[in-house]
Amino acid sequence: MFKHYVGCATFIFLCIFVIQMLVTKENHGWTYFGVLVSILVVILAICYVGHLQRVFPHKLSGCRWLPAVSEAVVKRPCLRLPLATITTAVIIIAALFNLQCFLFHKDMETDGVETDDFSLPYSVCCWSLSLIACGVFLRVSLELKVLFLLVASILYHYIIFSLLENRFMKFETSSRYYNGFNCSEMTNNTNNTNSVDCTGFVKDLQIMSGIDIILFLVTMLIISLQNDNCFRQDFQLKYKNRTEQDEIETRENLNRLLLENVLPAHVAALFVGENKKNEDLYYKSYDCVCVMFASVPNFKEFYTECDINKEGLECLRLLNEIVADFDELLSKPKFSGVEKIKTIGSTYMATAGLSGPNHQDIEKQQAQIGIMVEFAIAMIGKLDVINRHSFNTFRLRVGINHGPVIAGVIGARKPQYDIWGNTVNVASRMESTGDMGKIQVTEESSQVLRKLGYSCECRGFINVKGKGELKTFFVCTDTSKQLGIGLS
Repeated sequence: MFKHYVGCATFIFLCIFVIQMLVTKENHGWTYFGVLVSILVVILAICYVGHLQRVFPHKLSGCRWLPAVSEAVVKRPCLRLPLATITTAVIIIAALFNLQCFLFHKDMETDGVETDDFSLPYSVCCWSLSLIACGVFLRVSLELKVLFLLVASILYHYIIFSLLENRFMKFETSSRYYNGFNCSEMTNNTNNTNSVDCTGFVKDLQIMSGIDIILFLVTMLIISLQNDNCFRQDFQLKYKNRTEQDEIETRENLNRLLLENVLPAHVAALFVGENKKNEDLYYKSYDCVCVMFASVPNFKEFYTECDINKEGLECLRLLNEIVADFDELLSKPKFSGVEKIKTIGSTYMATAGLSGPNHQDIEKQQAQIGIMVEFAIAMIGKLDVINRHSFNTFRLRVGINHGPVIAGVIGARKPQYDIWGNTVNVASRMESTGDMGKIQVTEESSQVLRKLGYSCECRGFINVKGKGELKTFFVCTDTSKQLGIGLS
C-alpha cells in the first residue's frame, strides 16, 4: 500500500500548491515548488516502476532492474521508511513555504498608511491537509506517525506564536475565517493597536488558528489510533485465518495420505478436496487389467501359537516384514503402474493397468502384463532374501491373468477398493492350482508374454473350479532374469 500513500500525498501536495498560488498575489514559489514536485516524482517513479514495465513491456524491456526496485519497496521497510519520511517532509514544507508572503501582503490604504492584510485561515487549511497526509494515508508504526504529527504541529505553532507575535491580525466577516458575526473595527488612539469588537465574543485569529490546529491534531491522533487498532485486529484475524487455513490444508493432506494408503491415488482424489463426489457407489470398468495373486502357502505350517513366539506374535511380525518388503517394491518407478489391492492372510493381490484410461492400445495392455511378471519375479527375489536372514524356506506361489474387470469402492466408514470379474476369479485359480516357486498363467497371457520375450513352459490342462479344464503355462523366471527384461 505504500505506493498508494505516495500517490495520495502527491495529490494533497497539488491541492496545497493550488491554494497557495490562488491566494498569494505575488507568486514567488514556482522554483521551490518545482524542486518539491521533482522529489515526489522521483519517489513515485520508484514505487510504480514495476507497474510501468507491465504497461509498457516493449519500451522498458531492456531495464530488468526496474521490477527489483519496485519489489524492494514492497518487501524492505528500511527503504520504505526513508521514502515515507521524505514524502511527509515535502508536504509539511509545502504547507510552510513562503509563509511570510502567504500570510500577509502589503496594501496601501487611501491615507497612505501601510497595513497588514492577513490570510491566515488559508494557511490553516494547508496545514490541515498536511496533517491529513501524515495521519490518514501514511502507513507506518503508530509511534512514528505520532512523532510526525507532533513535530509538524510544534513547528507550525512556533511560526505562528514566535515569528508573528508582534503582528495582530484583524477579523473581517465579509471575506475571512468565521461567518455569522457582525463585527466593526474600532481604533484605540491610546495604545495604537487594532481591536475587534464583536457582538458575540472576541476572536483573535492568531490564537484561534493555534486552537484549530490543536483540535485537528487531536482528531488526527484519534484517527491514527483507530486505524492502528483496526490494522492490528485485521492482522490478527488474517493471521488466525491463515493459521486455520494451514491447519485445514494439513488435515486435508493427512487425510489424503491416509486415504491413498487405502485407495489408489486416482480414486482417493475423488473423495477429498474440492472434487469430492457425494456418490453412494464408485465404480469403473476396464477393458484389460492384469491381475496377480501371490501367496506363501507354507506360512500356515510356520504359524503356531505358543509361548516361544508370544502366542503367534512373532509369526505375524515376520509376515508383516514380508508384506512390507513387497510394498516397498511399489515405490520403484519401474512398478509405478502396479497397484496393491489387498492382502488376505499370506496372499498378496495386485493389479496393473488401473491407473490409466479405460481404453488403451494393445501395446500398453501387453506391457502391463510384462510389468506384472517382473513384479512377481522381484517378489520372489525379496522372499529369498528374507529366507536367508530368517533361516526359513518360504516359497512364493503366483497366479496371473488379464482381461476386463470392474473396479470400485465398497463401504462408507471403512471403504475398501476392490476389483471384480471373471478375470479376477481365474487369476485366483491360477494361484491356488499353481506350484511352489512358480508363476502360472493362462494360455492367453502366455501368448502375450512370448511376444514380450518371455519363455513359457506348458503345464497342460488342469481342472479349475467353475471353469472346467484350462490349459495353463509356467513362466520361466530363470530365463527372464538372465535376459534382464525390464519394462517401464
